[in-house]
Amino acid sequence: MEILLLLLCLVVRNSALSVSDCGAQARRPLPTDISVKCGTSYICVSIQICPVIFSGYNESLLIMNNVLDPACRATLNVNATPPVASFTFPVNLTSACGSVFTTTSTAGTGVFSDFSNIQTVNISGIVRSFDPTTGTITYNTELKYYYSCAYPLEYLINNTEIDVTSSAIAIKDNNGSFISTLTMKLFNDVNYTQPMIIPSLGIELKTTVYVEVKAINLTGQYNVLLDRCYATISPLPSNSSFFNLFVPCTTGQLTNIILNGDSQSARFSFPAFRFTEQQNQTVSTYYLHCITRLCEISTCSSFKQCSSSGRKKRDTAKPKDGATDSYTITSQRIVTKADSTTTTENPIAAQQKSSSSGGLGAAVGILAFACLTAFTVAAVFYKRLRK
Repeated sequence: MEILLLLLCLVVRNSALSVSDCGAQARRPLPTDISVKCGTSYICVSIQICPVIFSGYNESLLIMNNVLDPACRATLNVNATPPVASFTFPVNLTSACGSVFTTTSTAGTGVFSDFSNIQTVNISGIVRSFDPTTGTITYNTELKYYYSCAYPLEYLINNTEIDVTSSAIAIKDNNGSFISTLTMKLFNDVNYTQPMIIPSLGIELKTTVYVEVKAINLTGQYNVLLDRCYATISPLPSNSSFFNLFVPCTTGQLTNIILNGDSQSARFSFPAFRFTEQQNQTVSTYYLHCITRLCEISTCSSFKQCSSSGRKKRDTAKPKDGATDSYTITSQRIVTKADSTTTTENPIAAQQKSSSSGGLGAAVGILAFACLTAFTVAAVFYKRLRK
């Protein structure tokens, strides 16, 4: 009874537009009348309103997933061209206006071809028209608008800035992507409160580098899981030597995984090193790359298992070209000092020191020779006197 009363109230509310206001836009509905924007935090479903009015309805008679919550009602935008009725709801399982969340798994491709399980979450639903006719028959066409957004849950995050120590990231919502919510940062301390500022001459070898990959404003049903992190001497991971800091079933001897798959941030640390092929250079420069998965909280633990039924072991897999779902986030480069130390003495001082040492040696030699000569002469005189 309450639902019926609410629907009757919706009918009383008239649209701000009429068929005459729509002009040439007043026509029968077409499949292209709906558009969907899949944002990182919100999904926006827009439906051209003039075909809806032409069919005998208004924006108040469009119901999303049979949910009558006022927060899930359409908003009329007469300033758009053409005018639209828009539904906006958060990417959140508890307040998505009845949308259905479906997670599917497929084999990885491109840079993820070594992964046997790549997940995608699909968020879908339907907007239906409510016919206010109370008689036995109606002449109004029933309207149905289906929408869906697919979000891949695996990303390649690169640390690829060459010339600056930090940078601002302009975030743009990509259609069906959570990548704009992910950031990679480096820190000096185990509490992750002091951002690492790398001097031009580099940091000392074995300095502990603390790395954090964090999701910002991400729906609470996902955690951040790092599948693989590695370093390369080139910003382009496919064109460079690489060193694995960790892969799913193997962790570098000195890499310490602090947090992974248990919250909306992942953390690990490693001691600064250098690539041997840069041994003739004053500093060693390299870049971090992390393949990152957004996993549902209930399934994250399964992706951390190293069994034959889980993910493949990839301790020697080299990054591959053709990443269709990879994205780059810019951060600072890592620069380490060379391990050799060169000490340059003052040439004049060194020469004086050498000259002094040579003079002292000559004096000692002459004195020793004089003593030996005196001893020999004394012995000869002693023998003559006894005779």
